[in-house]
Amino acid sequence: MTGKRSIVVTPALPYANGPIHIGHLVEYSLPDFWVRFQRMRGHTVHFVCAADTHGTPIMMNAKKQGITPESLVERFRTEHMETFKKFEISFDHYGSTNSPTNKKISDRIFKALDNKKLLETKTQMQAYCETDGMFLPDRYIKGTCPKCGSVDQYGDGCEVCGTVYSAADLKNPHCSICGRTPIEKASEHLFVKLEDFRPYLKEWVPEHTSPEVAKKLAEWFDGELQSWCISRDDPYFGFEIPGHPHKYYYVWFDAPIGYLAALEESLKGGDFDTLWNDPKTEIYHSIGKDIVYHHALFWPSMLKSADLATPTGIWVHGMLQVNGAKMSKSRGTSVFATTFQKHLDPVYLRYYLACKMSSSIDDIDLNFDDFVSRVNSDLIGKITNVASRGAQMLQKLGGAMGELSSEAKELVIKAQDLGDEIAQCYEEREFAKAMILIRSIADDANKYFDKYEPWKLVKTDEAATRQILTGILNQFRIMAIYLKPVMPSYAAKVEALFQEPGYLWESSKMIIENHTLAPFEHLLKRVEPAQVEKILEETKKIHAANAPAVDPLKALALQPTISIDDFQKIDLRVARIAAAQHVEGAGKLLQLTLDLGNGVTRNVFSGIKSAYKPEDLVGKMTVMVANLAPRKMKFGVSEGMVLASGDGENIALLFPDTKAEPGQRIN
Repeated sequence: MTGKRSIVVTPALPYANGPIHIGHLVEYSLPDFWVRFQRMRGHTVHFVCAADTHGTPIMMNAKKQGITPESLVERFRTEHMETFKKFEISFDHYGSTNSPTNKKISDRIFKALDNKKLLETKTQMQAYCETDGMFLPDRYIKGTCPKCGSVDQYGDGCEVCGTVYSAADLKNPHCSICGRTPIEKASEHLFVKLEDFRPYLKEWVPEHTSPEVAKKLAEWFDGELQSWCISRDDPYFGFEIPGHPHKYYYVWFDAPIGYLAALEESLKGGDFDTLWNDPKTEIYHSIGKDIVYHHALFWPSMLKSADLATPTGIWVHGMLQVNGAKMSKSRGTSVFATTFQKHLDPVYLRYYLACKMSSSIDDIDLNFDDFVSRVNSDLIGKITNVASRGAQMLQKLGGAMGELSSEAKELVIKAQDLGDEIAQCYEEREFAKAMILIRSIADDANKYFDKYEPWKLVKTDEAATRQILTGILNQFRIMAIYLKPVMPSYAAKVEALFQEPGYLWESSKMIIENHTLAPFEHLLKRVEPAQVEKILEETKKIHAANAPAVDPLKALALQPTISIDDFQKIDLRVARIAAAQHVEGAGKLLQLTLDLGNGVTRNVFSGIKSAYKPEDLVGKMTVMVANLAPRKMKFGVSEGMVLASGDGENIALLFPDTKAEPGQRIN
């Protein structure tokens, strides 16, 4: 793209009901890298965000703490802003969805939907807790999955088999607040008729999302688009709907409107419409893959109804895993950002995440051993080492750079020539590729330094030594400019070292000769494994201290008593895992071929991907329910179920004694 661009960028809004953890930082670092790059190119970027403040969970948490919801959300909003500042997230404005601006725009979009006959009213039966005196949101109902039978699953979907369902379909439902069984109670609600947007959305989705996201969303167009409920009953913390007493906007209705409200507030009295609806304005939302449905179906429909511009693009990223698994409180890997920052400079995490990030929706793995190794070997041992070697030796020669030799100049020009390719990587959000290219400059610089051994040469030829140091310091300066979107505070130290004003992208095109450096100060220290251990140990202690007291019997969530006759209906068999493979498009499933002996095999889909690699399972014995009715899934037919323990985080397959044989029945 040429010319000065006008851009609006928003990440998903963090829920103001708890601290920011390292998983959140994927969400905010990715667009921050991109925004900082665009600003270095001279483009105008409005980077806004807000605290997501409404809903039952916040209302219940505030009640538990004996404070108002407003006090709770403002406390976390303030904490979030402080955390983002420490991790160098460069928001222009950080607002709140519980603001007059958001209420005004929410009412405007609601009235547009109403005036265009895009709303309908339905009476539906809902779970109601008589003990707590409230209708229960899906996440406040738990029970047994109606598909796979896993216990302690939420009311909107099973974390084990991945099935999405209605809370009314749960078996043995109970209120997650008091544990009592809810009753069904009729309630009238407002729905957006999404089916009316079908023609528009079918064209919009592939044009504004990546091919892999569009492919996934295409499945929703196979049948009728279900109307979307946008109201909730009193008591509820949120905005009351005009003309509908005791009804409140569902949090997913007014939360994305927070993008518009934050933008308007950032303009300090200006109207967001002019900027948002300008055809030249680019609008991008950066979100996790768990909320694609809301942003690629609900949100454009809402905007379209109010004659507002829809996003230029929806950027969807994967989720953060730690050491190859979902973040876990018990294992100490669900690390709060403040805990990390207490022991390590956030610049290390920003660099490491950049080394992992791309434009795909694949999950990102933060392996702490790899984190220490990569930071120390690449960021410290390669990139920063160039400055340490060059600047410290130059200081001994008075701190003044000389002129470049022809060989050094070729290397500097080579580094400059990578600028367009690195810029393209940033533009396409292929940050990992950009980091690889930057490290290649460090490799060239270190090889050049080692080739001429200036620590020896300086004893006989000071002028030649100054030329070598001038060459590698030019290469380092260029690397620092290319790294500035990812490591702004690091780049600021380099700017101070070279005594130059704030670097722009075009600053890399300059060659620095006969220039005096400021006294050298170490830019970064090595990461010690002990620092990471302190982070993990402190995290465990924090979660242990905050864990609620649990009734051991209630925690078991035992199913209702059955008779021996009921149990004997279940045919449990030993099976050998003959084959195992990933399932394309399924985030949690593995496809298993189970050998029951005598040439009998069964195809089973199992939600164990987070715990096992396919190649590690082949040949192992396990236990399956052999007489379970086949179930048709979108990936194929599942002909049974393997037995496993776990709560969705700590999954463990059952492996029988080594004496067991395929096909043996378990009594």
